[in-house]
Amino acid sequence: MEPTIIDRPAQPYMGIKGTVTMTSFAKIADRIPELAGWLPARGLQIVGAPFFRYYVIDMDGDIQLEVGFPVAATTEGEGDIKPGELPAGRYASVMHHGHPDGLKEVTAELLARDLDWDVRDDRWGARLEVFHTNPAEQPDWNEWDTELLFKLKD
Repeated sequence: MEPTIIDRPAQPYMGIKGTVTMTSFAKIADRIPELAGWLPARGLQIVGAPFFRYYVIDMDGDIQLEVGFPVAATTEGEGDIKPGELPAGRYASVMHHGHPDGLKEVTAELLARDLDWDVRDDRWGARLEVFHTNPAEQPDWNEWDTELLFKLKD
């Protein structure tokens, strides 16, 4: 697995932040359909695939993350749906085809690379899992495509 280094412009998005554990992960993941319906109902154009943005990851404790959709322009939000922006910069990109359970191994391989990650005090600048497969169109998890996008230091 060789990551591709890409330059990405800043990207506005709307998202929902949360703190979960590995056993309560569905608490945030299950909000994707809600967010997918909320955005077009308010005239916001979705311009990319949904993603998880990880801020702090403790596999045995709390995981601070956000579920989001890239949008053409943001709005003020409502309740716990808030605007955000993925920072511009260089990212390491790796595509995973298969069951999401395989992401743990792919992530470990990516993190083992000699790259200078954008992490300060265990807090990531931008560490994304981007879901390129719509589960409503492809229910077989083994056929899903997920992209890992981890920001490098500027």
